[in-house]
Amino acid sequence: MYVKRHYSFWMTIRWSRKSIYYGLLYSTIIVILYELTDLEFTLPWEPISVIGIAVAFYLGFKNNSSYDRTWEARKIWGAIVNDSRTFTTAILTLLEVKDEVVDKQLKKSIIYRHLAWMHALKYQLRRKKTWEHDEDPVKLDFTPTFKDNYPNELADEIKNYITEAEWKSLKAKSNISSHILKKQTEIIQQLKSEGYISDYKQVWLHQIISKLYDNQGMCERIKNFPLPRQYASTALWMNYVFCALIPFGLLNIFEASRVLHVWLTIPFGGLIIWIFFLMDRIGDYSENPFEAAYNDVPITSIARSIEIDLREMLEDDNIPAPYPVENGFLM
Repeated sequence: MYVKRHYSFWMTIRWSRKSIYYGLLYSTIIVILYELTDLEFTLPWEPISVIGIAVAFYLGFKNNSSYDRTWEARKIWGAIVNDSRTFTTAILTLLEVKDEVVDKQLKKSIIYRHLAWMHALKYQLRRKKTWEHDEDPVKLDFTPTFKDNYPNELADEIKNYITEAEWKSLKAKSNISSHILKKQTEIIQQLKSEGYISDYKQVWLHQIISKLYDNQGMCERIKNFPLPRQYASTALWMNYVFCALIPFGLLNIFEASRVLHVWLTIPFGGLIIWIFFLMDRIGDYSENPFEAAYNDVPITSIARSIEIDLREMLEDDNIPAPYPVENGFLM
């Protein structure tokens, strides 16, 4: 996710440069054919502008829907931050264990298992789907640290928080994060059986686990169900049809001047085509907020900030540093 105040103008140009190149090239070809053939194939601008208005409204609908998905994803991870702090505070303050050593180890194991759940969910959400873009997280040169850390398998990371035996029981599961939460509920039941928490505290801890399940389920809904393809596809094809007509309408406007229309149709045609495809591209890159692209929700950085908070509550050692902002991006 880009975190500086603005994308620079040239960053925007580089990101959408193909639309500029193709728009200028297409407009140039139409003007050259118009000049060489003497065929009157111009079109009145009025019906083209009506199509443009329809396309603009449709792109607005698509972009709003895409933004809603991104903003919902960010709110879910905000809830994960809050629920993680609540769960950790509850574990640290509600357990009544007389043996100080056992108390510390028990609390640490439960909170570390929560960190294992969070990292398992993070990896699960980074898996590529067929409808997502082709960017490979390993090749994301704009965030070198993320590129270096991403290839580490989940096993290498999750073993820092749970035992080898527990990992062996989890690694064959299709949804590791769900089974980690299941294990947490079993531990809570065990705490109740051993007299470390009361009935009321057990119910309250289960409610927090239920919130974590809700957060995970909402993330999975966004990840596993794309913006309906008919909306994304229709916007693209409507854009192609409208942009294909633009040079013909501009020729009709500028043909009053046999000198200027050659020069004006090309830049104006390229500019309008670029603007419409840029709007489509913005929505396209907002649809999938967990795909590790330029504008996704920075769940890797959020997960690290949660880990820092929780381990500081534990007064743990070797607490990691926050991920740095690299080239204006957080991942």
